Amino acid sequence: MPLHIDTLRTARLDLLPLRVEHAGEMAAVLADPELHTFTGGAPDTPESLRSRYERLVAGSPDPAVLWCNWVLRLREAAEDGGYGSDGGDGGPLVGTVQATVTAGTAEVAWVVGTRRQGRGFAGEAARALVARLGEEPGVRTVVAHVHPGHRASAAVAAAAGLTPTGIVHEGEVRWQRVVRA
Repeated sequence: MPLHIDTLRTARLDLLPLRVEHAGEMAAVLADPELHTFTGGAPDTPESLRSRYERLVAGSPDPAVLWCNWVLRLREAAEDGGYGSDGGDGGPLVGTVQATVTAGTAEVAWVVGTRRQGRGFAGEAARALVARLGEEPGVRTVVAHVHPGHRASAAVAAAAGLTPTGIVHEGEVRWQRVVRA
């Protein structure tokens, strides 16, 4: 079930394959406790995020499960006021997208730091992610779980072509899109 994790480009973003070195900058991007309103938990420290990224980059211990993770880099640093840069080309990191691929299903998720929300970055990145997953012969369905009160995340799922199923799992609505029958 190999999936090549390459850089994806959108109009304003580069979706870069996750590296451990992204942890410092991403810890600042994800530091707002409000990001956990619907998902629970608390922001990671730079050290705990680095440890988490080490595990993600190493890959799933289950060979039947593929972890695909990207950070979102704003291509142009216009009106930066941002979080800095880890030395890469372009502007600041603004969030992440991810997919966990198992048995023909890709479960996707996204997050954009609160200072960059409301500008369409999550929808833009989610559309690119779903389009990329749709190119994979082993992926038939793309799924996201969205808290019913999280209207912004529901809008991102809809922008990516997913539709709510009415199935609720652990308090979240399952959204899905069949990309291959």
